[in-house]
Amino acid sequence: MSEGSFGSHFLKGGKCVAQTENHSEFVFRRLHTLAGVIPVGLFLLEHLFTNATATDGPSAYNNAVRTIQQIPFLHFVEFFFIFVPLTYHGVYGLYVAFTSGYNAGQYSWTRNVMFVLQRMTGVITFIFVVFHLWTTRFSGKAPTFAMMHNLLNADPAYYWFMIIGVVAATFHFSNGLWSFLIHWGITVGARAQRVSAYTMVVVFVALAGIGIAALYALASTPVA
Repeated sequence: MSEGSFGSHFLKGGKCVAQTENHSEFVFRRLHTLAGVIPVGLFLLEHLFTNATATDGPSAYNNAVRTIQQIPFLHFVEFFFIFVPLTYHGVYGLYVAFTSGYNAGQYSWTRNVMFVLQRMTGVITFIFVVFHLWTTRFSGKAPTFAMMHNLLNADPAYYWFMIIGVVAATFHFSNGLWSFLIHWGITVGARAQRVSAYTMVVVFVALAGIGIAALYALASTPVA
């Protein structure tokens, strides 16, 4: 999502100074962070809370999925408001991950750790999303509780890969959102950024918990 982290030093006035970037790259990075929050981040939240209905049983989950599938012009919405920004955010994010320096001697140990984690979780999330879409959305079958139950129980490696993917995605989103608020001038000042950091830790734990609970319900609830 974004190059910042919970542990980054505070940026004066909430401003992002791109000293080594030309104007085009600066714009691309801003679009990258924006795409990670507005369409992609909202899609992640929708996906997590839809899957969370699995904790209420197969009928609740299937009804939630059916409701989404009845959205007017769904394919148009999915392509232009999810697939396009998701692809841009993912591909450009990989470019940033493999071309940015880590500035190990310039910043604190905590910042560098979070910096690396943000990039690692970005790569893991990209692989996770592509794999998940390939095995569900592009499988040619409508996703159902039974389908997800069978996928998660077919191979323990699949189940644990999904858990790792959920944890990586929720960390990447929460950590990136913290940085987004700074670079877009929303959290201005050290105190606001500190409160935001604590808030995003809670957001990460909550979202990861929701995702893991949903996976556990999908895998463990018997299918009639």
